[in-house]
Amino acid sequence: MAAPSDEEGAVGPRCHHRSLTMLDVPFLPFCAFLGALGLLCVAMVGTWCQHWRGGFSLDGSSRTFNWHPVLMVTGLVVLYGAAALVYRIPNTWSGPKLPWKVLHSSLALGAFVLTVLGLAAVFCFHNSQGTPNMYSLHSWMGLGTVLLFSCQWAAGFGAFLLPWAPTWLRALYKPIHVFFGSTILMLSVASCVSGINEKLFFSLKNGTMAYKLLPAEAVFANTLGLLILIFGVLVVAALARPSWKRPDSDSLNSRQ
Repeated sequence: MAAPSDEEGAVGPRCHHRSLTMLDVPFLPFCAFLGALGLLCVAMVGTWCQHWRGGFSLDGSSRTFNWHPVLMVTGLVVLYGAAALVYRIPNTWSGPKLPWKVLHSSLALGAFVLTVLGLAAVFCFHNSQGTPNMYSLHSWMGLGTVLLFSCQWAAGFGAFLLPWAPTWLRALYKPIHVFFGSTILMLSVASCVSGINEKLFFSLKNGTMAYKLLPAEAVFANTLGLLILIFGVLVVAALARPSWKRPDSDSLNSRQ
């Protein structure tokens, strides 16, 4: 059998390159889709708590607990994901970095504040009802994620925003900061999904249709959990995409 010619052999690589080009998605449309998905997650967790769980209050009842999932999804997942993607915006690749650093840290700080309020809501509910705190895997994972988040924010603030941090320290800590950024997001997603499942197990039993019969509330909440998982995976995928990363300041392309 005759060997394929150079032209025939190049068809495969050309087709592969063309397929990759067709699958390439611009960042801004992807970011718009991700923003819509994040808003949908927030709207759905609010609808779940309002329609099936009785709404919101600050009286220490179960309606006080309902602030917990809303604030956690909004802060620890959606707003945190937005903070993580700030440096993927093409406008951040040129000009001074300080405004974008401030935006990144402000979004992360806002996410942290909402997260702390969400923790306060669940502790207030447990204490008023005489329910023990920190006894489930969800609670351990959630509190561990928040503690790691606080350390991440404090270390990032000290390394990248304070003017006296040496350049070698920033260069050393940057990959660690990026790694733990993605790790915290996935831990946040895992905490939210496990919390949704735990709440359904506790709520759908006496006086309601059992969870195993998959009532409308279970379908709705499980769908919410899947959307939260998809949001987290897409954010991590965007962070890992090489073409969307900000060029290094000392690279040849950046100097040019």
